[in-house]
Amino acid sequence: MARPWAGVGAALSVLLVGGGVARADWVSSLEAPFRDALTSGSSTVALGTVFLAGVATSLTPCVYPMIAITVSVFGATEAKSKTHGAALSLAYVLGMAALFTPLGILAAVTGGVFGSLLANPFVIAGLALVFVAMALSMFGAFDLALPASLQNRLAQMGGVGWKGAFVLGFVSGLIAAPCTGPVLAVLLTWISTTGRVAFGGLALFVYSLGLGVLFFVVGTFAVSLPKSGAWLEAVKSAFGAVMLTVAVYFARDLLPLPRPVERETWLLGAAGGAFVVGLLFGAIHRSFHDPSTSVRVRKAVGLVFLVGAATAAILWAQALPPGAKIAWLDDYDRARAVAAAEQRPLLVDFGASWCGACGELDRETFSDPRVVSEAVRRNVVAVRVDLSPGKDSAENRAALASYGHKGLPLVVLHEPGGKEASRVTAFMDAEAFLEVLDRLD
Repeated sequence: MARPWAGVGAALSVLLVGGGVARADWVSSLEAPFRDALTSGSSTVALGTVFLAGVATSLTPCVYPMIAITVSVFGATEAKSKTHGAALSLAYVLGMAALFTPLGILAAVTGGVFGSLLANPFVIAGLALVFVAMALSMFGAFDLALPASLQNRLAQMGGVGWKGAFVLGFVSGLIAAPCTGPVLAVLLTWISTTGRVAFGGLALFVYSLGLGVLFFVVGTFAVSLPKSGAWLEAVKSAFGAVMLTVAVYFARDLLPLPRPVERETWLLGAAGGAFVVGLLFGAIHRSFHDPSTSVRVRKAVGLVFLVGAATAAILWAQALPPGAKIAWLDDYDRARAVAAAEQRPLLVDFGASWCGACGELDRETFSDPRVVSEAVRRNVVAVRVDLSPGKDSAENRAALASYGHKGLPLVVLHEPGGKEASRVTAFMDAEAFLEVLDRLD
């Protein structure tokens, strides 16, 4: 199953982008736990990230002001004790989870459809524009709020007690749509690429817990929260910058961006510098609602630098590390003919620019000096079948279909006689792939 979203998580911050065969690279060490968690199936780090996303969403202007108001309905007035307050607060959080969890399941179930659609440039462009629109909503260009009359009616549903708290939590998730919507879109897009139904439901359940943690604390312990202010707008701006970065990530193959062949230190340094400049100009802490034109202009310039930094980081992360590389052919039929005529092993790599796991295999596995050395030692014929937009063809599709496999990635290793020895259908690190090559013996 393709995992294009795995690369986005690492590219959302300049300091968290990267990963490659240079195992001493500190950036790689930061990204590795997130990637390995998804690959191994434990998903602990991934779920922790989702929980933090929920907590961050609760700090947005659409959600944060609701905490004191909604909790007062079942906290200060209804709770007879801390235990009772905790039960009511938990019911409220579970109400939000009842709204969001099915969305994660649905996203995972329909993931295969999403992956195939990403091969279409028009779908990719449309998706990027959606994220741009969401970013604009975060910056205050327009609101995605429900009508006020409907919000009032929803807020009065459920009555009192545990049932009332549960229903209030459910409808509060709807009322908070202007800020939860964009974040959910990112999470659901990522979940759809995993194809794991149980994980999809669990991820959105954990997101709900993160979103409701402040509700629970306030409702249980009656603590006072900091007053609303400009810092809430800064949180929304941060989310807006993330949305723009996601838009660039999806549209990267459609944009006329220079593509470095290898990772160059200056590019990562430039990304870090642009990131700092963007913050200093006010990409996060300044507001487009400020009456001063100069302030609004500075914020716009800051956002340009911030998104430029993220773009440079993405390009750096997707470039190959310095060092030896496998000599890939691009003609599948010719490669098979050469392998058959010379009785050599054949390595077939089906990939696409929208396939996150394919990029990981290229950057971290096939570029590992040990893998390259072993492939050369075994005299492997290597061919890459590109299914990226603009490079996809009937011949390439037919080659993929011949293996009876629809998703990406797909890496197939043939013995010298042509018999299939192994196939890889998910990200596999260099250590594991070396074991695959050993099976040729």
